[in-house]
Amino acid sequence: MLRPALLLVFALLTSSALAELAGTRPNILFILTDDQGYGDLSAHGNPVLKTPHLDRLRSESVRFTDFMVSPTCAPTRSALLTGRHEFRNGVTHTILERERLDPKATTVAQVLKSAGYTNGIFGKWHLGDEADFRPTQRGYDEQFIHGGGGIGQSYPGSCGDAPGNGYFNPAILHNDRFVKTEGYCTDVFFAQAKKWIESVKGKQPFYCHIATNAPHSPYIAKPADKALYEGKDLGEDTENFFGMLHNIDENVGSLLAQLEAWGIAKDTLVVFMNDNGGTAGTKVFNAGMHGSKGSPWIGGTRAMSFWRWPGKIQPADCSALTAHVDVFRTWAGLAGAKLSPEAEAQAEGRSLLALLENPQAEWAPRTLFTHVGRWPKGTDPDAAKTRNASIRTPQYHLVSEAMRPQAAKKALPAQPISGWQLFDLKSDPGELTNIADQKPEIVQEMIASYEAWWVSLKGQITLHEKATGPALNPFAELYWKQFGGGPSEADQARMNPEKAWTFETQRAKKK
Repeated sequence: MLRPALLLVFALLTSSALAELAGTRPNILFILTDDQGYGDLSAHGNPVLKTPHLDRLRSESVRFTDFMVSPTCAPTRSALLTGRHEFRNGVTHTILERERLDPKATTVAQVLKSAGYTNGIFGKWHLGDEADFRPTQRGYDEQFIHGGGGIGQSYPGSCGDAPGNGYFNPAILHNDRFVKTEGYCTDVFFAQAKKWIESVKGKQPFYCHIATNAPHSPYIAKPADKALYEGKDLGEDTENFFGMLHNIDENVGSLLAQLEAWGIAKDTLVVFMNDNGGTAGTKVFNAGMHGSKGSPWIGGTRAMSFWRWPGKIQPADCSALTAHVDVFRTWAGLAGAKLSPEAEAQAEGRSLLALLENPQAEWAPRTLFTHVGRWPKGTDPDAAKTRNASIRTPQYHLVSEAMRPQAAKKALPAQPISGWQLFDLKSDPGELTNIADQKPEIVQEMIASYEAWWVSLKGQITLHEKATGPALNPFAELYWKQFGGGPSEADQARMNPEKAWTFETQRAKKK
């Protein structure tokens, strides 16, 4: 949080840039990948993976090189859409009803809609599968989504996909009815997004949200894409993972070319991000970072953030400490939307318009907080307050973890495995040397800010902690109502939490 005087200075420094881009009302094309890491890009130095179309997009964009997201998927999506930390939305997990977005929160889709935009989402939602939580209730005019956290995933309660779904020919919820698609999931989502854009372009500005479930596990690529990485001693999971990314790269390239063919490239802001740290590709390349998905380290929370708008935004690197919570105010500003008092109070992020206009613009210091969440259901969040948490300032990273990842154990054998550890990211971006003993005053100042932040979450963090989901996943219920049939033995197991967890554990062991 910033002091009032700093906020005034920040406002004065950015006012001219805000005037340049505010209210210009571009189309917004947002592409969000699932479990791709910052190092999973050839332009970032990956020695194996080839991503020519994403590399080109990057080269034509403002590139936020210190852009923070959450350690896992539903939390990041929640923060992106609302401009505030996921815990303030009641999102403290990815399942168990704790992935559901606060119904009272205002989404950026609702803000854009109020400014005359039409909005469509294609792919992954993961902020509530019950009817009242779905995108069409949160500002989207068009929804084409799978359920749960991934295609084919299903958990006790409300979080689950259509029964029997896989990465090929999945059943997708198109508005209020399922359609049985043909083809590979990523191809299906991009194809439907193109179809929708073609139907709305030129009539009013659009916001198209494409959120792939790839390259999330299970790692299943199209055979031809996987074959590109076979014989390189990567292991089958990474072969598939890189093949899935190749497919995303091809789809992005095709969509960018289509924008040109339609003649709307110069009217369209394209934003590309990944949702959290890397997974199957980190053993090949992790951009020198410590940690991965599900950890509070930089490797778990640093993301790509490329913003391309030909003729309006000049390509450049921007090293300012920025984050997913900044998207809300930025898009609202571009749309010329007037935030309601509730939305104004909700959005704790900043507008990036000044940095998009001038990547070297003054950017006041800030503090960002990360917590992996996922404490056991029914327990007191306060007991997990410093378990897998971190605090960021432009220079320092203070980290407290419950258990160090294997790679980190090897890198830092002399470091403790619990308690706060401090790293100077300017001189030690790989987080190899704990300097907490050398900078006790910095540690205490950062801990004090964290304590104050944690207290401020009261009443928000526990929103869904005691929620009880339905006996049957809503997507499964709707699917059987439309096509007939009923729950399989596995689906029946999911209705009983004890049996369901056993089923999921056994299924994981078989993979």
